[in-house]
Amino acid sequence: MPGATNGGFGIYVHWPFCAAKCPYCDFNSHVRHEPADQVRFAAALERELSHFADLTKGKTVQSVFLGGGTPSLMEPATVERVLNAVSNLWSLDPDVEISMEANPTSVEAERFKGYRSAGVNRVSLGVQSLIDADLKMLGRLHDAQTARAAIEIARETFPRLSFDLIYARPGQTTGDWAAELKQAIALAADHLSLYQLTIEEGTPFFALHQAGKLKVPDPDLGAAFYELTQDVTAEAGLPAYEVSNHARPGAECRHNLVYWRYGDYVGTGPGAHGRLTVGPTRLATATERHPETWLENVERSGHGLVENMGLSEEEQGDEFLLMGLRLTEGIDLSRYEKLAHRSIDPRRLRDLLEHGMVEELGENRVRATREGFFVLDAVVADLAA
Repeated sequence: MPGATNGGFGIYVHWPFCAAKCPYCDFNSHVRHEPADQVRFAAALERELSHFADLTKGKTVQSVFLGGGTPSLMEPATVERVLNAVSNLWSLDPDVEISMEANPTSVEAERFKGYRSAGVNRVSLGVQSLIDADLKMLGRLHDAQTARAAIEIARETFPRLSFDLIYARPGQTTGDWAAELKQAIALAADHLSLYQLTIEEGTPFFALHQAGKLKVPDPDLGAAFYELTQDVTAEAGLPAYEVSNHARPGAECRHNLVYWRYGDYVGTGPGAHGRLTVGPTRLATATERHPETWLENVERSGHGLVENMGLSEEEQGDEFLLMGLRLTEGIDLSRYEKLAHRSIDPRRLRDLLEHGMVEELGENRVRATREGFFVLDAVVADLAA
């Protein structure tokens, strides 16, 4: 498992702007009536990347991820400028993965060739549903036909493709989802991200849910949706490698593996988070969330950091468990001991093994079972206690 021992090194670039705010979304995304000044924002991203490059000298970049927001609102020239900055500031792995999130509207699909020329070699499409009525309910600006067309263009343009779907939607049955998922697998190249609809505080969906106007499946039905998802994808050759992510072997998202394997990553752009090992210290970084304020801060100070704090050994151990146990490859307990400077309580581990919440994968390696995934937070809390 390359990178599994140290997690690797990646760059996350946040583009915070969207054409519209989806009612279920709690990401740092913003709608502006006037288009963003892309030349100015690109210059600020270059400057902040340079700040982080000074902290991470000698590292080789395995992955770059352009996320948001809606990065496909960026002009190809803006993407090229950002990616050129990354390649000028760091060494790139010969097999570097450069991913970009995109919405499948027809206008953005036409830009795909420009993004490919700029260096993007993997695209992740925010499809969310293949049912028109549900797309409308989710506040998406595209219909199913547009999504299918964008998937086809993406398959022709990029070496690698993923797309997202949301399931356990209001009124959806497991039969509905099975049929839609099989359609998605027929369209997919080698990767799917499949998320249960969650109601996040502060979103319009949260207010509707509180008012009793939006119903989501109860926990038992939610579990049935999850079980079905695992079975259908595995049978089709796209097994889960993480709680919500499915891929043909070898097609896993390398950037997300950096997160889950507890690697180092730069987080640049408004509201981006990072984890960096600088000397003996592991830093948790976060930048200013408000785009224009971030822009002004970078222009004034060279970065938009509002958080840059060292993590304790206990915090590092907790984060390692929380991220690593999401993976079907599991975690190396000896790495946990090095990070946390303590061992897992053998009695707690034995109890979780006996109850079928975790299983051993050879010497010193464990992973959550399918049953354990349903109560992953509790499993992590038990091991960290």
